[in-house]
Parts: sequence; C-alpha cells; structure tokens
Amino acid sequence: MSDVAQHGPDADRRSASRTLERTGTYRTFDEVEETLSPAEQRFERLRRTVGLFLGPIAGVLVYLLTGNLDDPARKLAGILTFVIVYWVTEAIPIPVTAVLAIALVVIVDVAPAADVFALLGSPTLFVFVGGFIIAESMRKHGLDRRFAFAVLSLPGVGTSTVKVIIAFGAITALLSAFVSNTATAAMMMPIAAGIVTFLAGMLAVQTGTDIDPRRLRFATALMLMVAYGASVGGLLTPVGSPPNLIGRGLIEEATGETIPFFNWMVLAFPVVLAMFVALCVILVALNRPEEKRIEGVEEYVRRERAALGPMGRGGRNTLIAFATAVVLWVTPGVVGLVTGGEGAVYDTVVDRMNEGAVAVVAASLLFLLPVDFSRRQFTISWNDAARIDWGTILLFGAGITLGSLLSSTGLAERMGGALSDTLGVGSLLGLTLLATVIAVLISETTSNTASVGVVVPIVIPLAEAAGVNPVIPAVAAIFGASFGFMLPVSTPPNAIVYGTGMVPITKMVRSGVVFDLVGIVLIVAGVMGMGAVLGLG
Repeated sequence: MSDVAQHGPDADRRSASRTLERTGTYRTFDEVEETLSPAEQRFERLRRTVGLFLGPIAGVLVYLLTGNLDDPARKLAGILTFVIVYWVTEAIPIPVTAVLAIALVVIVDVAPAADVFALLGSPTLFVFVGGFIIAESMRKHGLDRRFAFAVLSLPGVGTSTVKVIIAFGAITALLSAFVSNTATAAMMMPIAAGIVTFLAGMLAVQTGTDIDPRRLRFATALMLMVAYGASVGGLLTPVGSPPNLIGRGLIEEATGETIPFFNWMVLAFPVVLAMFVALCVILVALNRPEEKRIEGVEEYVRRERAALGPMGRGGRNTLIAFATAVVLWVTPGVVGLVTGGEGAVYDTVVDRMNEGAVAVVAASLLFLLPVDFSRRQFTISWNDAARIDWGTILLFGAGITLGSLLSSTGLAERMGGALSDTLGVGSLLGLTLLATVIAVLISETTSNTASVGVVVPIVIPLAEAAGVNPVIPAVAAIFGASFGFMLPVSTPPNAIVYGTGMVPITKMVRSGVVFDLVGIVLIVAGVMGMGAVLGLG
C-alpha cells in the first residue's frame, strides 16, 4: 500500500500545510523536486544555469541592437530582456528578479528613484496584502474544510464518484474566487486525498487485493479537478488570483481605465461557468472512474465533520472579516447599477470604497476581533500574517513599475507598432486571439504572474497602434495566463497535486492540451461577448 494509504488523510493534511507554506506563485518545481525523475531534475538545473548566464548576455545584446531608440527606452529594453529570460528560466526566484529590475532601472538612470519607487504604493498592492491575510486566517481556523465537507454531505453527492469530482471542482472554484488559487489548492488537496484513500480501501476489500491510490483514474480526475478548478475559479473576481490584480493594475496604469470589482465578476462569470462545464466533461471523459458509486463516503464525511466540532470564535470572526470585504468590494458596482454610474453618491462611493483600503480594513478586523479577550488573544497574530506570500506582493509592485516605465519611455508604443506591422493583426478578434494564445503558451513554461507581466504590457500598445480598444485583448491575456494546464511548472495548483504522486505527467499533459485548446476558444468568445455587453469593446 502507498504512503498515502498508510498515513491517511491526517498525514496528507500536514503535508498540504507544509506545501502551502512553501509554495508561492513564483516557485513550482522546487516544491515537488523529490517527485521528479533524475532526468527531469538534470533538465531543471540546466535550464536555470543557462538562464543565469543568458539573461545578462541577452540584455546587453538588445541594448546594443536598439540604437534607434531613445536612451531611456533602449536601457529599459535591455533590462526587460534580462528580466524575461530570468523569469522564464527561473535562474533566481522570480520576485528577486523583479525587484532587481527596479534597482537596475534606477542605477542606469532610466527614471529617477523617487518616481520609480513611488509606483510601489499602488492601492492594488494592499488588496494582495489584505486578501492574503484573510486567506491565512481561513486556513488557520479550518473554514476551508468546513465548507468542503458541508458540500460533500449534500444528499446524493457522496455516493457517486462523478458527483464527488464535480462537487470538489465546484467547491474549489468557488473558494478560489476569493482566496488565491495556490492557497485553495493546498486547502483542498488533503481532503481529496482522504477521499481517494477511502475509495482505495473500499476497492481493496471488494477485490481482495492491495490497491495503490496513486494509480486510480478516480484519483487522477479528482486531483486534476482540484488544480484546474482552482485556476478556473480564480478568474471570477479580481482577488481570486494574483495575475488578475497584476493585469488589472497594468491596464489601469497604461490606459487609465479601471474595471470595477463588480464589473469584473459580471464579465468573468459566463466565461468561468462555461469553462467549468467543459472541465467536468473533459476530466471525466479522459479519466473515467473505476467505480460509479462509493459506499460509505457519507459516513466518512460525517466522521470528519464531527471531528471538526462546532465552529469556534476564530472561525466566526474570520467569516465576519471575509463578508465585510466582499460586501464593501461589490458595493460600488451595485451603487453603479442603481445610479447608472453617475451622480455625487456614486462618485463618493467609488472614491471612498477603494479596494485596497477595504482589504486593509477587513484584514485589520482579524487583529481586533478577540478569540479570548481575557488573554488578549485575537483571531490572527502578526506571526500568522507574516506567513503570507510576500514574494507575490513584491512581484506585483515591480510589475506595475516596469509597466508604467514601458509607457513613459515610449518603448511600449514602439513595440506595439513594430508587432502590428510585422504580424499584420489589426482586428479586435485577431488581437484577442493572439493575446490569449501567447499568454497560454508562456504560462505553460513559467509562472502565471510572469506571463501577465510579459504579455499585457505588450498587447496594450499593440492594440492601440491598431486602433482597437486594448481592454478586451488585455483581459483575455490575463485569463489566458491562468490557463497553464499541461505541466507541473505551469501553475502552483498543478505543482501541488503533482506532488501527491496521483497525477502521472502523461495524464496531466493529455488533459492539459485538450483543456488549453478548449479554454482558448471559450476565453476569446466569452471575453469578447461580455466585453461588448459591458461596453468595453
């Protein structure tokens, strides 16, 4: 019997907690290196070693070959080339590359230090901070497990393998809409592993032979549903996935156009729904479960829920903070619907209900709402908050800075004009399709945040040069950046489930290729259609 079967769901939960602490949006293979073959490990070391030397060389070459640009744009082109090579090869941690780029921008005099570092004060940066702190509190107080087991206990769900797979996907997608996809996948993975272990035990009893849970098609389908559901659900809200906030910030910085929280949800909902339906069909068709029905799962879920006990004060306080954030985030959109987006009331609400300020207020409630006031214990401590993914926050700040410099130096405009002339793509459909395909391809080999940081600053001036509103192609690129489904390196959720040993690389590639192709079509159709409804086209 495998380690999963021997150690059971409790060990899986402890493993997932360690995975959550280790896994960020900028490192992937490092977290699962022990599961890679020696050949794969050698390739990873070679990739990073080559990138370590290739980055500076490529940056210098680009600088020498772009003498037709103004000096600041020329220097920035060299730095961005260096950054892209380092991001793709992960020669050093991606956030380190990002902040190193900011330092280089100042050192080589692309822009004054005061102007460069001022951009790190973007309000969106604090949406990250607040959202991550709330997610950490949810993990600490077990709200993820309560929610998952509540859905699994619904009548009829726990007895059907297909329904379990779909239910897990729905739970994961919904959680991922408000908690980062990395955290959501790490929360759901041990629960899924417990179900897989239980099913393997039932099959072993029926067949009289040992069953390795890692070889079950049901295990592959369920784990891939956790990974893919987290990536798909993360598109639903701006805070669902770091690329959303990064890309939205780049759009605002480059075009001055803001996509409100509520409008983003309206835009994304049909796309997410269609992609989730496609995900359910594809995964079940490609990884058909060994058994259609599972006897005894309802009892297993009942035991797990009983072991959780009643919700404590910490869980209730976290729900209060979470509800406060969600209500205040969607309030401007609701007021806009009522007022038609005009008037003093609407302007005041939009100005005062800044999403960064709301996130900070909601997260601060966790330090104010007591668990045991007599002992001065509150919902979350600073030591808890310090565990959040600060690397992604640094990466976002650096991405906003580099995106702004692309515009201010004129480099983005020159790049957009050159690409437009070379590719001959000038229609909204052509640009949206191009942006989506490039974002998906890049995200397959590097992080989704890096994909957004590379594609969105290029596609915006490309669209402007073609006389097309850049918002729709840029949003499509943001969505496409979360669509790396083929490899463990593509997204953190992929790495998390691959690390369980229940997802063979061949099955991840097979499922990922199909869903990549279907996803590109759905993204282009959905974003263009809903963009037209919302007046973004």
